[in-house]
Amino acid sequence: MLQIRWHGRGGQGAVTAARILGLAASVYENYYAQSFPAFGVERRGAPVMAFTKIDAGVILDRSEIYEPDYVVVLDSTLLGTVNVTAGLKPGGKVVINWPGAQAEQPSSSDYEYIAIDATQIAQSIIGRPITNTTMVGALSAATGIVSLAAVQKAIAEALPSQLAAKNVAAAAAAFNAISGRKHNAEFATR
Repeated sequence: MLQIRWHGRGGQGAVTAARILGLAASVYENYYAQSFPAFGVERRGAPVMAFTKIDAGVILDRSEIYEPDYVVVLDSTLLGTVNVTAGLKPGGKVVINWPGAQAEQPSSSDYEYIAIDATQIAQSIIGRPITNTTMVGALSAATGIVSLAAVQKAIAEALPSQLAAKNVAAAAAAFNAISGRKHNAEFATR
C-alpha cells in the first residue's frame, strides 16, 4: 500500500488535494483509495494534515498515516513548526512547494526532496496562490503514482467547472516542470 501524507495550512486545499489524488487513483487508474483529513484547530492558516492511501486491493485500515512513503508540503513555512518528515520511510520522497525552487532548498541523506515553486505556477495560471492541484501534478510526476491524465480528469470532476480548466492547466505545468527536470537529469548521466 502506498501512503501519502499532505501538510498544509487551513485554506490551502490539502484536504482537496488528498481527495483529488484518491479520485485519480480509484476512478481513473483502477486502484483502491482512501483520502481523509486530520484537523486540529480548523481555522484558516493553522497547520492541517490530510492522507491518501492507495493499493491494488481493498483498504480496510482507516487509521492516520504514521509511516508515509511520500510527503507533500503545500507551504514551506511549515518546516519550522511541523516535523513533516516524521515517520517517513527511508528513501521516501518529500514533494515541497518551495519559493524559488532552483535556489537553496532542504536536503537529507534519508529522503529525496523534490522542490517546485507551486505558488508561482498557481499565481500565474489560476490567479491565486492556492497550490493544491499544482502539487498533485508535481507529486504525479515525481512518483508516477497516477498519470497526469488521471489527475486532470479527477480535477475536472472534483472542482466546479469555472475553476477546473485553470487548475488542470496548473497541474500540467507542475507535472511538466518536474518531468523536465527528471528527463534532464537522466540525460546528463548517460
